[in-house]
Amino acid sequence: MNRPASATQAYDKKREQLLRAAATCFNEKGYSGTSLKDVARHLGLTDAAIYYYMNNKRQLLFECYLRAVQAGEEAMTLGEDHSGVGLERARVYLTRHLELLCGESGPFAIMSEIPALDQEQRALILNHSRQHSRRFEALLLQGVKDGSIKDCDIRMTGNAIMGSINWIPKWFRGDAQQARQIVATFPAVLLGGLQCA
Repeated sequence: MNRPASATQAYDKKREQLLRAAATCFNEKGYSGTSLKDVARHLGLTDAAIYYYMNNKRQLLFECYLRAVQAGEEAMTLGEDHSGVGLERARVYLTRHLELLCGESGPFAIMSEIPALDQEQRALILNHSRQHSRRFEALLLQGVKDGSIKDCDIRMTGNAIMGSINWIPKWFRGDAQQARQIVATFPAVLLGGLQCA
């Protein structure tokens, strides 16, 4: 039996709140240090209520990572679809990714606990991560070819920038003013050294 639209919307909203709360807990305490009771307490629920949305803690972690993957893909697609040179496309991607990480959609789980996933889940998340890195490297390479980005080691540059972005959920705690500063300054800091004069 299908749920009414209003019930589906309520379910989806509560599930989104659950994933955001879980991301907060995983970022602060890690996978082993976080219990479903911690997540439930964060939401003001009983831990039994969590099982209405998730089968177990591992599934909760996996769904948090899928949510982070989707945010990254949204931002990357925006950058790829931009009509500018490689540097500008990279800037559009980074700006949007930062807006998502630090905005109302956050927090997102930092992907530091991938070994806690089962084999199939781990393979899926790692595959998405590799594809994301390759797509960003393609933006950088386009910039080198069109002259907007200095010649550089594309793989190492991509890793350095991705590492900076991916670590933000570990230390960012939702302050709106700080979020604006991150979005305003990080793209320039991360890409400034790559820009051709």
